[in-house]
Amino acid sequence: MALLPALLLLLLPLAALAAAAVLLGLPGYDIPPGVNQPAKLRLVLTVLLGTAALGRILEKTGLCSQITFGRYVRQGRKLGLDPKLFIQDVQFNKVPVRVYQPKATSDGPRRGILFFHGGGWVFGSLDTYEKVCRYLSRESDSVVVSVQYRLAPEHKYPAAYEDCLSATQHFLQHLQHYAVDPARVTVCGDSAGGNLAAAVSQTLAGRSDLPRLRAQILIYPGLQALDFNLPSYQQNRGVPLLFRERAAFFALLYLNGDALHMQEVLEGSHIPPDMRLKYRKWVSPDNIPEEFKVRGVKPFRPTDFIAEVYETVKRFCEPNLCPLLAEDSVVHQLPESFILTCEYDVLRDDGLLYKKRLEDNGVPVTWYHLEDGFHGIISLYDYCGVSFPSGKKGLDSVVNFLKSL
Repeated sequence: MALLPALLLLLLPLAALAAAAVLLGLPGYDIPPGVNQPAKLRLVLTVLLGTAALGRILEKTGLCSQITFGRYVRQGRKLGLDPKLFIQDVQFNKVPVRVYQPKATSDGPRRGILFFHGGGWVFGSLDTYEKVCRYLSRESDSVVVSVQYRLAPEHKYPAAYEDCLSATQHFLQHLQHYAVDPARVTVCGDSAGGNLAAAVSQTLAGRSDLPRLRAQILIYPGLQALDFNLPSYQQNRGVPLLFRERAAFFALLYLNGDALHMQEVLEGSHIPPDMRLKYRKWVSPDNIPEEFKVRGVKPFRPTDFIAEVYETVKRFCEPNLCPLLAEDSVVHQLPESFILTCEYDVLRDDGLLYKKRLEDNGVPVTWYHLEDGFHGIISLYDYCGVSFPSGKKGLDSVVNFLKSL
């Protein structure tokens, strides 16, 4: 990887041309006019496509894999000292974490936040989410623990879930060391991190040997892999930063370490008819409010079931991987919840469906919907000189919820 900076300079023009060719010459990518800062989003998309093109070049030349290069580009960097925060890298049960603690004196114990980053279980690091975690800690006056869980495809499910659960349990057992109030601990995550936060919250819901979680914060979470043809998947299939095919790709990479049978999964032939019928009460377009179906939605009928494919992906029906499928007996024990969704996001309906499940089970839910938002916008509230005001609004909505606890 030491040669990569030099290689970047040599190959960047070629990657830029590849990205431009994709943007200008091929269908499949969509920047809706109603999205926040469409010109800036197009710029971000061009960079992403250029990165992907360069990654493919590097992989074909044998220098490094496309995923390795993607991680290198996305890894971010640890920022300098923060005048308002103590920041320390430690390990919780052998899981690397970064702890952010406000320096200002407090009248009593502070809130505690376990933060699980996004990135499709494949990308993301402590450095990638430095700005977000610093912002949450400073603005909500909370102790934030950012968790570096193991990534796929090297570490398949349930590795990421187990790391997040292990780090959370350790924190809950040592709250006094960080001057955190046992009655105000929250799990929080975006995208794949929202998935992990929901799974951890469900696992801890019935535990009596640990402090009960005060809340869960799910930022455009991915919560199911049964149906990649819900209205939001149809409407936003080509909207960055998460395309429909990539959502299935990441889920398969996390589950199995490869993306075999991705087409069958997208077509819905990976779930037996009886199981699809069983979960229809929870995973169905019928449970999506009508106002979210007015934009280009067609009835979808899955292709014929393929038993061999189901055998390779049957763990998609496990709630620790797809929290939307948890039984009511678990869901009704969950803590107060905050769910953020974005209109131009394939995962929008996962959040809407979980919101309904929580409310149906008597769980208080605060829902914040960014009508001009897209997947990943929170991370781009202040990114390399490019800012998205809607991302800042979303992040502030999280802070306001935390302050209410």
